[in-house]
Amino acid sequence: MAGTDVFTEIVDGEQVYKYYADGEWKKSASGKSVSIVNPTTRKPQYKVQACTQEEVNKVMEAAKAAQKLWARTPLWKRAEYLHKAAAILKEHKAPIAECLVKEIAKPAKDAVTEVVRSGDLVSYTAEEGVRILGEGKLLVSDSFPGNERSKYCLSSKVPLGVVLAIPPFNYPVNLAVSKIAPALIAGNSLVLKPPTQGAVAALHMIQCFHLAGFPKGLISCVTGKGSEIGDFLTMHPGVNCISFTGGDTGIAISKKAGMIPLQMELGGKDACIVLEDADLDLVASNIVKGGYSYSGQRCTAVKVVLVMESVADAVVEKVEAKMAKLSVGSPEDDCDITPVVSESSANFIEGLVMDAKEKGATFCQEYRREGNLIWPLLLDHVRPDMRIAWEEPFGPVLPVIRISSVEEGIHHCNASNFGLQGCVFTRDINKAIMISDVMETGTVQINSAPARGPDHFPFQGLKDSGIGSQGITNSINMMTKIKSTVINLPSPSYTMG
Repeated sequence: MAGTDVFTEIVDGEQVYKYYADGEWKKSASGKSVSIVNPTTRKPQYKVQACTQEEVNKVMEAAKAAQKLWARTPLWKRAEYLHKAAAILKEHKAPIAECLVKEIAKPAKDAVTEVVRSGDLVSYTAEEGVRILGEGKLLVSDSFPGNERSKYCLSSKVPLGVVLAIPPFNYPVNLAVSKIAPALIAGNSLVLKPPTQGAVAALHMIQCFHLAGFPKGLISCVTGKGSEIGDFLTMHPGVNCISFTGGDTGIAISKKAGMIPLQMELGGKDACIVLEDADLDLVASNIVKGGYSYSGQRCTAVKVVLVMESVADAVVEKVEAKMAKLSVGSPEDDCDITPVVSESSANFIEGLVMDAKEKGATFCQEYRREGNLIWPLLLDHVRPDMRIAWEEPFGPVLPVIRISSVEEGIHHCNASNFGLQGCVFTRDINKAIMISDVMETGTVQINSAPARGPDHFPFQGLKDSGIGSQGITNSINMMTKIKSTVINLPSPSYTMG
């Protein structure tokens, strides 16, 4: 059970989870807590500390001091710590998964998968970090016109300092470790601000890093209200890098953060373009998997289907048939469709549905909602004047727009302010490549639904979908900077000359 055995120390006698700072689990001096509501029962499930700005200051001071020592820790030793944390994380997958089920209504099997995947990500990062950080570069001056070989430039990657990691509710463990592990292997210290929904799962994950024996102050996890510590964290002068995954908040952060590196993934309106020659059974399977997995609460979910008119009826029919087999219910029962994360999310989704209804969209199923649970819905004959054609529902509702040409589909995709991922279904690889080249998205999947991963693949968004690139290698590189040392010789010297 969550909060027992090795996790006993992370919760106090009043069942309020502590925050983590300077190698210890602590209660906030504020005496206040933040309640976490179970999306399924819609009743309070957990409480976490409401940290103060002064506590954030102390965390930053400790992180800065710890980072200086950590940067002097041999690379192999850093990797050793990470491998140990990964093993502990996987060993305790059950209680962490239980938190995911209760906090964010993630289906039970998917919750376990997230934790195991996170452990694998940490181990892979350790290995990749040893490889890429163990290499430097030597440049010689005579490769540039007008120079003799009298200068040798040695360059290597060095840490940035303190990295602030802010993951989203939908993958509060996996998208936390995707920031934590690269930061640590690169020699940085790490301050984690978990989402409110998902905070307890994240705190359990942090305990696994604590048990691995990382130095005090190197890793911290602060919880609390965004209104109290959100801006204070992101604008803190002690932060040297921010890695954020979420929504519009990231745009506000980017405007306030100042002269520090930013890594941001801010959502998408991932388009699925279906050509006339596509394998329609494959299309239907991927639309259902891509559009409705975890109730559509994924940045890389299929968010709009752009299908050629000549095959639209057949595609809709096949998708409807597969949707009818989706189970709807509680995450404990491992249902395909579970409650969305909050009542406000459910209300937003319902607003998009009602707008589409008023403007004449065809409902392939009856709209049904009970509390935060929304039954999967396919909307056909959606037009560009409907909100659902452009806005990201983050729920189990998918619009179908019928197109008369590939160009029309590409135009709709590129007219979006988002540009995270997209997908193309066709048997003609030449067409697929040409369409991929003109789609303004960070990634294009050919004959498969959008997906983040495997975790070592580059993952990035264009336009309002983000800044920079993720994926293990890219994250390690992003959380370092280049340091050069130039050796000046008294006279030119040529090897074997």
